[in-house]
Amino acid sequence: MDLMRQIEIENMKTAVPDFSVGDSVNVHYLIREGDKERVQIFAGTVIAIRGSGIRRTVVVRRIVAGEGVERIFPIHSPRVQNIEVKARGRVRRAKLYYLRERMGKAVRLAANFGKVRGTRSLRRRPEGDAKA
Repeated sequence: MDLMRQIEIENMKTAVPDFSVGDSVNVHYLIREGDKERVQIFAGTVIAIRGSGIRRTVVVRRIVAGEGVERIFPIHSPRVQNIEVKARGRVRRAKLYYLRERMGKAVRLAANFGKVRGTRSLRRRPEGDAKA
C-alpha cells in the first residue's frame, strides 16, 4: 500500500452513517465565532455526493426564507461532528441539480420506505464474490 493511501485510511472517520442522494440529513458542523466554537446544525437534502476516500464530499441544499442555500461538506473533516439521516428519499439519478429550479412543495421527494441502501463506496462485497 502506498504512503498516501495509508495516511488517508488513518485519518478517515470510521462511523460514517449510511446515506445517499435524496436523503434528508442534519449535518452537525463546528463553527468558530471569535474565540468560541459551537456546533451548528445544517438541515437539508443531499443533492450530490462526489469523491472517494478521504476526499468524499456531499452537497446539502435547503430553502431559507424562500432562497435556496447549498453547502459542501467534506464527510471526513474534523469540523463535521455528526451526520443524522432524518428521512430517506427515493430518487432515480445520481445528482439532483434539477431541484435548484424548484420551489415550495415541488422540492419534495418521494419517501423510500423499502430497502435500506447506502452510498456505493460503503457497501461491502461478500467474501468470495470477486468482481471479474
